[in-house]
Amino acid sequence: MVSGNPRTYDPDFKGPVVNRSCTDVVCCMIFLVFIMGYILVGLVAWAHGDARRVTYPTDSQGHFCGQKGTPNENKTILFYFNLLRCTSPSVMINLQCPTTQICVSKCPEKFLTYVEMQILYKKNSSYWEYYRQFCKATAKPAKSLPELLMDDDCPTALFPSKPFFQRCFPDFTSTNGTLTVGNKVQFEDGSGRVRNVLELKEAVNAINKILDARDITLKVFEDYATTWYWIIIGLTIAMVLSWTFLILLRFIAGCLFWLFMFGVLHVIGYGILYCYQQYNKLQRNPKSSLSLYDIGIQTDINMYFQLKETWFTLMITLCILEVTIILLLVFLRKQIRLAIVLLKEGSKAIAYLPSTLVYPVLTFILLSICFAYWIVTAVSLATSGVPVYKVSAPEGQCTHENETCDPMIFNTTDVPKTCPGALCNFAFYGGKSLYHQYITTLHLYNLFLFLWLVNFVLALAQCTLAGAFASYYWAMKKPDDIPRLPLFTAFGQAVRYHTGSLAFGSLILALIQTFKVILEYLDRRLKKAENVVSKFIKCCLICCFWCLEKLIKFLNKNAYIMIAIYGKNFCRSARDAFNLLMRNILKVAVTDEVTHFVLILGKILISALIGILAFLLFTEKMPVNFGGPTSLNYYWVPLLTVILGSYLVAHGCFSVYATCVETIFLCFCEDLERNDGSAEKPYFITPSLHEILVKKQPVPQKQKE
Repeated sequence: MVSGNPRTYDPDFKGPVVNRSCTDVVCCMIFLVFIMGYILVGLVAWAHGDARRVTYPTDSQGHFCGQKGTPNENKTILFYFNLLRCTSPSVMINLQCPTTQICVSKCPEKFLTYVEMQILYKKNSSYWEYYRQFCKATAKPAKSLPELLMDDDCPTALFPSKPFFQRCFPDFTSTNGTLTVGNKVQFEDGSGRVRNVLELKEAVNAINKILDARDITLKVFEDYATTWYWIIIGLTIAMVLSWTFLILLRFIAGCLFWLFMFGVLHVIGYGILYCYQQYNKLQRNPKSSLSLYDIGIQTDINMYFQLKETWFTLMITLCILEVTIILLLVFLRKQIRLAIVLLKEGSKAIAYLPSTLVYPVLTFILLSICFAYWIVTAVSLATSGVPVYKVSAPEGQCTHENETCDPMIFNTTDVPKTCPGALCNFAFYGGKSLYHQYITTLHLYNLFLFLWLVNFVLALAQCTLAGAFASYYWAMKKPDDIPRLPLFTAFGQAVRYHTGSLAFGSLILALIQTFKVILEYLDRRLKKAENVVSKFIKCCLICCFWCLEKLIKFLNKNAYIMIAIYGKNFCRSARDAFNLLMRNILKVAVTDEVTHFVLILGKILISALIGILAFLLFTEKMPVNFGGPTSLNYYWVPLLTVILGSYLVAHGCFSVYATCVETIFLCFCEDLERNDGSAEKPYFITPSLHEILVKKQPVPQKQKE
């Protein structure tokens, strides 16, 4: 049979098996070897990497600007000799501007060419003292312009600039709608050519494409620095609310569900009303509103909240969500009654095992360690190596461009003669050793092990909680027959006997998720080269991997429950769980998704309540002044952080409930097959839950006759 044979009565079976043996030993050994390799990769990356390379800008010689204990300690800003060269196509290819870059203490404040400086220097030496700040240490004022261009000791011209992300950029201003620099539209570039401000703007835009994300990131960090205290308070309130709801579910599960329901509907209704008010306000005051044509593509998200279309779209989205929830309530009202009974039973189990509510804290700590290790290793890998220098040409026509060079002997080679104006500039950190040749592979290894460890931690949590709740279910007299310290016992059994099985299940998920990440990476890199066929194949692959991941998660979750109960290996547990579910497919369809729907309502309500309070606080609309943050760059960033964080906190607490209900349901299916409710074979399930889960099917008319 496809669904396997039902289990038979066993008088010795009293719940989770005590006498166990190690399962999936080979996978356990492979897992441990991979972890040791991961530790080794991290140590090697930390030894070769340098996080300062991410923090400080780097000059053409590979030296950090502003680093303490170096000659550049007081020179914190990067200065470009000829910013106009940054329009070269190599900027976006190599992420480097093909011009000499040095560290300076301040940016130029006025227009001044090298030739003008030489003329004024004869009258006043202070002009050279000012100009030499933006030259190499070996520069001399007596060099002719051709010699200067050959040696590349000084810029040919200076123009008013200001620091932006520790880099000197032109100080653009708009006068009567005309873009100017230092009140000039045109200026000399020091080599005899007259340039337009728009050319300078184009060069700056080439670099800004790289630095624009950093600007937003800086403002976001400023907002986080201002609101971190309130974010922590919001997440703490979310945790207290989650625990409160879980405790109340034991006594007033039905009332609490309808509180969830009406609370969610009212919160969404408030959102609809607020969006309508904002839309109506902009509709009646056209001068205060903008159009998509006016703002174009903006990185300042706040601009979009001045659009009527934004509020109208949000209003329609919330209306659709409101109607969907109401329809689900109407058509699933009977199944919701069943879910409420299951939640009551789950709340009893949690009341007898209160330590299970604290276990998500351990899971959070383990996940945080995995995430921190992954980030540090990734940064160390990205900054590993020694400075590598490449030939860069101003017009991108040099045959030696992108070749490796040595700045100490570059001027003595044939490259400057073959390619006039070519430079030997710092490009990136790397090397020719075996380690540096496999940096990309190590990045992929880092990602894969991170996903494997994260899935293993989640699998350990599911197996541990399932073992504790199974001990509750298979206790005939509750709570007298519940073993001592069931959570600790289940955790010990999972780690001691079933590390290999948990690693096996999490390995399958990690492989699927790694393929998804690689697919997304290739999609971003090859987006411009896509055609209709490739887009269709990409969408099919994404859909298939998404469905496969959901299926594996469902099978793994039930396999871990069977491992916690019977202590078998992963494949056999997955097969037994699948067969058991197939034999009770109608009950699965009724209980699993409906119970999750009820719990999702609770998560939405908690995150929505915290979100509304955070919105009123961050936008200074709170009726009572709590001394909250003011003048945020993007108030929606900490707001979304609080909402998402509250949802994750509620999800962590409610996941205990979800695991409890799933374990009780799987044990119930086993109970029905093992026992018949007689005095010799009594059910372990409570009578109230048995009555609603096992309904007698109506007898056909022919059988009655």
